[in-house]
Amino acid sequence: MADEEILASGEASEPQTDAELIEQIIGALRGRAAFYDLLAAIYFRPLTAEQIENIAGLDVSAYADMNELFADGWNDVTRYLRKRHSGTRQELAVDFTSAFAGTSSWKGRYAVPYESVHTSAEGLMFQDSYHEVFTLYRQNRVERAAGYDYPDDHLSFMCEFMAILSERIIEALEQNDVEAAAEQVKISRDFLADHILSWFDSLQDLALLLLETRFYRGILKISKGFFQEDAELLDSILAELADQAVEEGE
Repeated sequence: MADEEILASGEASEPQTDAELIEQIIGALRGRAAFYDLLAAIYFRPLTAEQIENIAGLDVSAYADMNELFADGWNDVTRYLRKRHSGTRQELAVDFTSAFAGTSSWKGRYAVPYESVHTSAEGLMFQDSYHEVFTLYRQNRVERAAGYDYPDDHLSFMCEFMAILSERIIEALEQNDVEAAAEQVKISRDFLADHILSWFDSLQDLALLLLETRFYRGILKISKGFFQEDAELLDSILAELADQAVEEGE
C-alpha cells in the first residue's frame, strides 16, 4: 500500500495528472483492502499451519515506513516466526483461545474482540454498539454470511466491512464517480473512528495481560499502527477527492 506516496504527493518534481493521482489512490485502496482481509482472518479463529507459513512469507516492504508502532509489531511477529517449529500452531492456538476466545480473563474482564464488551458498562455482548454496527451494515447492504454465529460487532467482521468499502471506493473511482467515492470514504472514516479505534485500546490493554506469545503481542501493535495510519490515509484521500470535485465544478 502506498500511503506515503499519497500523503507526500505534493513533493513530486513534476505535477501529477488527475488520472495518475486516481491510479495512485486506487493502488493504496487495494493494499488497505488486502490488509484488512488479513486482519479479519487473524482475529477470526486460531491460525492454520498454512496461514502461519503465509504470514511468515509476507513481503511488507510497502508498509515498512508506515509508523513506529507498525514496524515494532512486525519485528515481534517476524522474530517469533523465525523460530517456528512443529508446535507453533498449537502454541498460537492456545494463546488465541485464551485471550480472543475468552477462555481466560483478567479480574473478570475478557479480551474478546467484540465492541459491545469494551464499550458497555457491564462488559456484555449485544449492547448498544452491537445494534449500531448491525444497523450500519444493513444501511450499507452488507450481511453476515450464513453459518457464522459471531455477533456483528466482532472485529473480524468490522475489518471485512472496511475491505468491502475499500472495494466500493475503487469501483466508484474507476467509474469516475468522485462524489460516490467520497461518500464511501466518509463512511469508512467514520466507521473506523466510531467502531474500531474507539475501543481497540481496551481490547489491546486486556489482551496484553493474557497473551503469552510475541506473535500476538506484535499483531496488536501492527493492528493499532495500521488503524492509525488508515485514518490519516482516509483523510488524505477525502481531501484529494474534494479538490477533484472543485476542479470538475469549475
